[in-house]
Amino acid sequence: MPLQNRVSPFGEILAHPARGTLMGNRGCLHDAQRQLGNRRWAHQAWVICRLSFKHWHRTIMKPGVYTELFFTDEAVALAAGHRPCGLCRHDDYIAFQRAFGRARPELGERPSPPAMNRLLQADRVNSRSRTQITHLAEFDTLPAAAFFTLPGQTEALVQRRGEIFAWSFDGYSRRDPGPAGMVNVLTPRVTVDVLRAGYRVCDT
Repeated sequence: MPLQNRVSPFGEILAHPARGTLMGNRGCLHDAQRQLGNRRWAHQAWVICRLSFKHWHRTIMKPGVYTELFFTDEAVALAAGHRPCGLCRHDDYIAFQRAFGRARPELGERPSPPAMNRLLQADRVNSRSRTQITHLAEFDTLPAAAFFTLPGQTEALVQRRGEIFAWSFDGYSRRDPGPAGMVNVLTPRVTVDVLRAGYRVCDT
């Protein structure tokens, strides 16, 4: 039985057998039976980590420690509201931090983690309903790696290398050329601005 620790671009934490290429952390969300309750985060530092680092080994969903979450790739993790970890992905974290500073210059060249976390939290999730916050944007203005849905549809789409792909846990499927007009953007608004400011999503 798969554990409930796979994350979709909609920010949902689901049970699915697919393996991830990156891991994430929102704090401890599971109980002693490795089951999730209603809580979907325990702190605002939602990070994206490497699967392996310094030969460290962990027991997945060990009682009392953080819940290991898994993503198809970094674009999915960003859409779900996460950012690079400053420890195991230090170079990516610095690149993200500098792009964040370009996107929000009032925070300085390298905004502090709490400042980034606070803005990400405000843009990614409704604290009361625990639902993902989305926003409308013109498709032509979206940077690569930003996830979106078309009006009246629920398929998670992303632009990669000039083409449009539909996401699923089983992989990506190519779709027709990009739409015109407004789309519903899943990736948090501030993260979209960070992508526009030059952050390059890692290839996994």
